[in-house]
Amino acid sequence: MAHLRTLRVDYNRTTRVLYVVGSECTVNLDRSAPPSSKFFSVKHTADVQYTINPPPSEADHLSPIPLNDNTVLLFSLKKASEEENDNKLSVRYYGKDKEVLGNAVLHLTAVEISLDVDADRDGIVEKNNPNKGCWKWGPDGHGAIILVNCDSERKWHKLDLERDYIDRESDLKDMTPMVLRTKGPANLPEGYKLTMHISQGDAKSIRVYRYVDEIGGSVYYKYPLLLHTACLSDKVQYVGGTAESKFYVEGLRFPDKDFDGLVTINLSLLEPIGPGIPETPIFTDKIVLRVAPWIMTPNTLRPEEVFVCSTSDNRTFLKEIKSFVAKSGHRLKICHEYMNRGDRWMQDEMEFGYIDSPHHRFPVVLDSPRDKGLADFPYENLLGPDFGYVTKMAEQDEVNSLDSFGNLEVSPPVTVNGKNYPLGRILIGVAFPTAVQGRNMTQVVQDFLWAQKVQDPIALFSDWLLVGHIDEFMTFVPAPDKKGFRLLLASPDAGYKLFKSLQNQGHGKAALFDGVEGEKPIAVDDILNDEDLQDDNNYVQSCIDWNRDVLKRELGLDEGDIIDLPILFKLERETDEVRAVAFYPDLVNMLVLGKNLGIPKPFGPKVNGRCALEAEMRSLLEPLGLSCTFIDNFASYHQLHGEVHCGSNVRREPFDYKWWNLEV
Repeated sequence: MAHLRTLRVDYNRTTRVLYVVGSECTVNLDRSAPPSSKFFSVKHTADVQYTINPPPSEADHLSPIPLNDNTVLLFSLKKASEEENDNKLSVRYYGKDKEVLGNAVLHLTAVEISLDVDADRDGIVEKNNPNKGCWKWGPDGHGAIILVNCDSERKWHKLDLERDYIDRESDLKDMTPMVLRTKGPANLPEGYKLTMHISQGDAKSIRVYRYVDEIGGSVYYKYPLLLHTACLSDKVQYVGGTAESKFYVEGLRFPDKDFDGLVTINLSLLEPIGPGIPETPIFTDKIVLRVAPWIMTPNTLRPEEVFVCSTSDNRTFLKEIKSFVAKSGHRLKICHEYMNRGDRWMQDEMEFGYIDSPHHRFPVVLDSPRDKGLADFPYENLLGPDFGYVTKMAEQDEVNSLDSFGNLEVSPPVTVNGKNYPLGRILIGVAFPTAVQGRNMTQVVQDFLWAQKVQDPIALFSDWLLVGHIDEFMTFVPAPDKKGFRLLLASPDAGYKLFKSLQNQGHGKAALFDGVEGEKPIAVDDILNDEDLQDDNNYVQSCIDWNRDVLKRELGLDEGDIIDLPILFKLERETDEVRAVAFYPDLVNMLVLGKNLGIPKPFGPKVNGRCALEAEMRSLLEPLGLSCTFIDNFASYHQLHGEVHCGSNVRREPFDYKWWNLEV
């Protein structure tokens, strides 16, 4: 739709008009006519086009046209002017007897003005896209995208967005290019000016820099800050002839509870009225952009780096994890003791994700609010060029174990009741709906995750666990068929079924923990005869079954998509709360590197020299083309209520799928 502009003109005088190509000007002829006017006629130069509303009859076109109180002249110009006032339009007014009563003359200067971004999301800033002023999701959608400038181009650690200047041109790739295109005479008529402006609310989310072509100037002076919280509007230079002025839009914050991710940048042409009187806008062009969301990566994506901690007591674990990662063909990064300060829970400290746009993408680590020994690791050791950082701060008295990111996972892509989730769905653990004093993930983190929109979160029930993390009872592994993955669930029922089978086969004396230093072996018969343990696991199974139903419903799964792993739990009753921990190393808490699975070594009952639990895991997972490696984390992790997954973390490749193609 063309930009509409109402003009006031006076008879017996010349009105100078600055016209923006692509707009349509309207003049109410009766309002500007001399008294007693009954007819009018129009003359114009070749580049002026006009229509009259209501349209005159064919006969009226050959003589002065009748004038009434709603006669409107609409005109436009085909192209930009080469000189000021090089187009003319005049209206002659006539009386009852068609005598001339006066003339209204317009001297027209036409300019082309377009504030442009990559609205069609192809990586190119096209000219005057008709959809640039709104934002639409989907493969046929439109609207430009901004990245939060949350990496650091410098050696010292400070987010680029924490500085309101550009001193390295490499920083520009993290920003969204914007171009002001103009065409017209050498100068605007006296008093006219162009301004760019944003709202106070949007200034919290973006900054705008302009490019100044100064040969030999430093980067700092080449990209001065234009719009920010202290300057919401500023003049921009009009350059005569055919010109392009470059700008860069910097994202400052992610979508959140109080920010839907959309921002607007306006460019206005202001007209002078008189000395001491404010200018008025006669034309405004606008663009709407969306800040790119933070996106998590599931187990089914290819690993790029594996992270673990080195501590004084995890040498066996570290040796075996090194061998496993090397066999899988991936890079291992070790966080040493001086850096982790005795905190071994790499999974709990952070979650890897990324941000993406048509012009650039890079990994971004989400730092949890738990703030223990590893608190500084994501910021001090991961933040850097093209590696971003974000955290959500919470009051420390609000933070509990459920705020650790073993309690934050994401599913592979799924389709649920015809709705596609090509980036999967985020999973978090919370308290059971009826709990009055239950633990929950802190609200600021939940609000952040829900606000990203593209991985519609699901709340699971995890407060029944002592540690309270969903990775203690579930994970995903790749599969060559069906949906491309399987959901693995801890299952006490599967555990009892296995142990009863061993007993029926005459292996009731085979024992758990046989040969484990400091642990008393427990025979299969003793496990099956322990009624209290059976009661504990009946409760645990009911908790897992609740989550099973939620996952089946929210991820569109059937029973064939789920594999039950033989894992028993026990209830801790040392506090007022009764919560569960794994009875032996929690097999589901594994490290997934493609088809290679690093599984906690369970030290299960041996039959013919083989661990029955390991054998069962192989029989369940190897038919999917998966390779099982069992890693000894008993003393260094299991006895501290964690396992392999808790003590490791993986940065993975981003999705090929582009988030802006989602139907939201």
